[in-house]
Amino acid sequence: MTRRRKRIVIVGTGVAGSIMADGLRKLENAEVICLERATTEDHAEAGTGLNVGPNAIKALTLYHPELARTLLAESLPWESWRIELTGGRELMHLPLREVADNPGVRIRWAMLYQLLRQPVRDCVRFGVEAAAVRYARAGETGPIVLETVDRDARTDKIDGIDLLVGGDGRYSKVRQAFWGAPKPTMIGVCIFRLLLNEARPDLVDDYGQWFNGPNRLLAFRVPGDSTYISGSFPIPLDSDVSDDIKNADSLRQLYTPPEGLSAKCAFLVDAICNNVAHIHWARLQEAPVEFCDRHGRILLLGDAAHPMVPTLGQGGTQAIEDACIALDELRRAFAAPGEADIAAALRRIEARRLPRVQFAAGFSRDATDTMLAGADPVTGTLAKTSPEFRAKLARLYRDVSAA
Repeated sequence: MTRRRKRIVIVGTGVAGSIMADGLRKLENAEVICLERATTEDHAEAGTGLNVGPNAIKALTLYHPELARTLLAESLPWESWRIELTGGRELMHLPLREVADNPGVRIRWAMLYQLLRQPVRDCVRFGVEAAAVRYARAGETGPIVLETVDRDARTDKIDGIDLLVGGDGRYSKVRQAFWGAPKPTMIGVCIFRLLLNEARPDLVDDYGQWFNGPNRLLAFRVPGDSTYISGSFPIPLDSDVSDDIKNADSLRQLYTPPEGLSAKCAFLVDAICNNVAHIHWARLQEAPVEFCDRHGRILLLGDAAHPMVPTLGQGGTQAIEDACIALDELRRAFAAPGEADIAAALRRIEARRLPRVQFAAGFSRDATDTMLAGADPVTGTLAKTSPEFRAKLARLYRDVSAA
């Protein structure tokens, strides 16, 4: 008996969406259509940099080994985590091999997007976004109908959708359409990001953090002779980021201790102060987790499913884990005799991912303690050298494939 092809639409070809598209397009009896609101040029110089956790590399090695090899070849290894005060005193140095089975990686966002999207370009409609999405009305071909709009305001409709994947980020239109807009929980911390087109590996190379009170710098070198720099500082819970802080003098004051800056931090603070106009500003926040709807036709992944605080660098990393586990279950569903039971596959995805994501999000939130108002980074970092904290890190970095 010939099985009917299942139409799968993926909204957003970020991390999870691109990995899903690459895996699903190879399935028999699956038609894959992707919508990406960015054009092919938009991400050429996009964003900043990121560290991808060892757990993401482990998941890719298990479920998408070809992509794992590509990512490792085009990135720098993340092999250690060092914490110091901005004056130079070292508080912690953790080789990741002590808590992980393999290194993570350091990469530019633009390069990551290029690597992920290149294999799936033929099934992506660039410059197109979801305008409206719903379960089919009377007279429409269902189960799901999606209306699109492009940058020239041209509209279209895709119907007969069997599975809709929302990989469209923290402000997901797919999530809003079926669950409503999530109410964010603010953490009381401002975070800013900068990609510096300069590298000083003698000063800043692998992943490092530097504290002056609760004010934190984070930096590491990425390919292309560049340095990714992030900074954070406490703000009131109900406050926006004040414009009064967005200047070189205020930022320098936040990170400079009475004894002066170490050579590493002088490099970082000078870079920040010389590039204030290029800084991306945000507030740390999180929202409740949602994966699939009760009808088993809508699947959320990545930030669309679980916006979390980035303290442990698990945003993009958990999106990779999401995609790997979702691919594993959908491959099994499509390989089984008869029609693929998508609803059952989505229930299994949620069962595997929900406890894992709740653990990662909660652990990342707890690890933000040294960044909150009044925090003592020395005492807080000492706690991160404890066997209990390292055991949780080992669980985070190693336990990626719960069935």
